[in-house]
Amino acid sequence: MANASEMEAPATPQQSAAADKSKQATLTVDSENYGFTLKDGTLGPQVVDISSLYRETGRFTYDPGFTSTASCESKITFIDGDKGVLLYRGYPIEQLAEHGDFLETCYLLLYGELPTAAQKADFDHRVTYHTMVHEQMNRFFTGFRRDAHPMAIMCGVVGAMSAFYHDSTDISDPYQRMVASLRMIAKMPTIAAMAFKYHVGQPFVYPLNSLDYSSNFLRMCFAVPCEEYKVNPVLSRAMDRIFILHADHEQNASTSTVRLAGSSGANPFACVAAGIACLWGPAHGGANEAALNMLQEIGTADRIPEFIARAKDKDDPFRLMGFGHRVYKNYDPRAKIMQQTSHEVLSELGIQDDPLLEVAMELERIALTDEYFIEKKLYPNIDFYSGITLKALGFPTTMFTVLFALARTVGWIAQWKEMVEDPSQKIGRPRQLYTGEVQRDYVPVSKRR
Repeated sequence: MANASEMEAPATPQQSAAADKSKQATLTVDSENYGFTLKDGTLGPQVVDISSLYRETGRFTYDPGFTSTASCESKITFIDGDKGVLLYRGYPIEQLAEHGDFLETCYLLLYGELPTAAQKADFDHRVTYHTMVHEQMNRFFTGFRRDAHPMAIMCGVVGAMSAFYHDSTDISDPYQRMVASLRMIAKMPTIAAMAFKYHVGQPFVYPLNSLDYSSNFLRMCFAVPCEEYKVNPVLSRAMDRIFILHADHEQNASTSTVRLAGSSGANPFACVAAGIACLWGPAHGGANEAALNMLQEIGTADRIPEFIARAKDKDDPFRLMGFGHRVYKNYDPRAKIMQQTSHEVLSELGIQDDPLLEVAMELERIALTDEYFIEKKLYPNIDFYSGITLKALGFPTTMFTVLFALARTVGWIAQWKEMVEDPSQKIGRPRQLYTGEVQRDYVPVSKRR
């Protein structure tokens, strides 16, 4: 039987993240003691380095979902779920969303620092002038059925980028890694807009270099050749803020998928395609679509008590979507910004009495005052408000996860780049607790009973 000794108190942020050999956790296995080094991060709890566990003890850990396992060391994103804190490279998400723009956030995630004015101008230019996709990719879209889900199209098209841009797939070449990174950040809005246009049966709209990142994306989605399209700055700013809020979120399922795929040496386009496939799951990127569907099912505020009662009933399969989070045990800091953004968009579009927003606001009020929600820490998360906002912007629910993938691309790329450049990184190879049959001999079919 194994048990771990009590660990020391968490380190201060000023202490080095390097391992201190004097700090150890002791694991007792069959009366034998084994010491494992405690590592300090600049923020967050200490971790026990069990990389030598199997070699020393002949045992390994059992951790479904890896909820107690750090798979890597990273300097990109920090989350404190108990306090409701989200930092990109040390900067609070609230400050970046209020004062910055998405491409500035991209630069920060990729390079670790906010850009100077000259660096930002250069980065914006390089992204802007990479937004067009290879013309032959147009034909690629026609291979899909018209009613294909946009996320299915995204998986296929992004995976195919390695066939169109094979001059940036050598992951051992820093220059090619940089080019691939810029290409994906720049071309993902174009590909997402093309998936949308193909889905609704409209002609593709080429990017326009005079527009900023988010304005360009909205134009590619909603402009048509027969009319002039003028980007609304309020809606563009809202779109940009949504991108910032979704840019990265530490080692979530899709990011872990990108890292795992990348650990094999796969090219970055294939890795991001794998991340998109993982994000498609309703428990991950599809949560905002599920939250909007729930609000539509409730319909009006007077029906909320009925659904609250159902949510509290353990025998009822109904669940309130958009509440609680795997990591956050406090108010999701992104949800506060998203709530404000929702109001700005609805006000700009003249939607004064939106029934969905009315239901959302009443649900939020109940969640923040009802003992059931408080006890279980079921606070509204970002998906609760983002669905309403995206619907108001004119996107169908099938596009919600596509927009999430567009925004998350920079996070995936930053995490992938960090992994490739980490000399301690190995190919991912999780263990398992085998519970199947023990070894047995083959029996000819004629003798089987």
